[in-house]
Amino acid sequence: MKHQPASSLESPRFAGVRTFMRLPHLRTLEEVDFVVLGIPFDDATTHRPGARFGPESIRRTSIMLRPWNPYWDVKIFDYLSGVDYGDVPVVPGYLEDTYTRIQAEFERIARAGVIPLAMGGDHSVTLGELRGLAQVYGPLALVHIDAHLDTLDQYFGRKYNHGTPFRRAVEEGLVDPAHSIQVGIRGSNYGPEDYAGSRALGYELIPMYEVQRIGLEETLKRIHERVGQRACFISLDIDAVDPAYAPGTGTPEVEGFTSREIVALVRGLKGLEFKGADVVEVLPTIDPGEITPYLAANLIYEFISLLALRHKEG
Repeated sequence: MKHQPASSLESPRFAGVRTFMRLPHLRTLEEVDFVVLGIPFDDATTHRPGARFGPESIRRTSIMLRPWNPYWDVKIFDYLSGVDYGDVPVVPGYLEDTYTRIQAEFERIARAGVIPLAMGGDHSVTLGELRGLAQVYGPLALVHIDAHLDTLDQYFGRKYNHGTPFRRAVEEGLVDPAHSIQVGIRGSNYGPEDYAGSRALGYELIPMYEVQRIGLEETLKRIHERVGQRACFISLDIDAVDPAYAPGTGTPEVEGFTSREIVALVRGLKGLEFKGADVVEVLPTIDPGEITPYLAANLIYEFISLLALRHKEG
């Protein structure tokens, strides 16, 4: 039997326990195509804390999502079965212990042939996700959508924080940089060595000023050319979006994507063979209007819609 959301025509949205999109909360990988799970960890952030509350806020706002995506004309749960898998049991204050737990969960999910869609948490958590998935799929192509490179070597002499995961991922052989790309990078940096260092690791880089020059269509063409048919992972930091549209994040940068543009960018990833995705750095406590988690929920919904299209189109 397929797992699908509770019907809001039978039970009002404001009733019941909050799960993503009102999916059943089940720790099962049987008869499941995808799971949504939270990683409520923000001890590796270097500025404003609070992203540990991101998963809960995304679940709370996701109750407005409905099963038919009219843009794609796809009824998601005609083709997919999915659950809210709950949260990874993180270890507050201990990043490397938390990595061990994230890796174990993601490896377990991938070995079952299920696609994990994660809600962060700060961006450090993605390294644990990649460690788990690489145990099953080998080095993945990476589509990294962000305001920041996250390829620093260290911060205050420490190798692990939310500014270093994509350097560690190359060093550990978790991603194939020759098929990986970073999109939307912007804001001030410490020096030209920051961009040069990311390129030296092998990543293709499309900074935001270049996205604005070439447009979304050409940006998406370059993403698809870079990734090809490789198994890939999509990591989306909500601060890729301009703070006017996503104020609830820890390290905001001006001149980002609008909410319309970021949805169009995700939709344009149709055809990529992604084995998992995450949306990270949602910090709801400074966004009383819940604009940011609502956008994050809709972006995860678009990832689910892409999976449904994959099944629909065979």
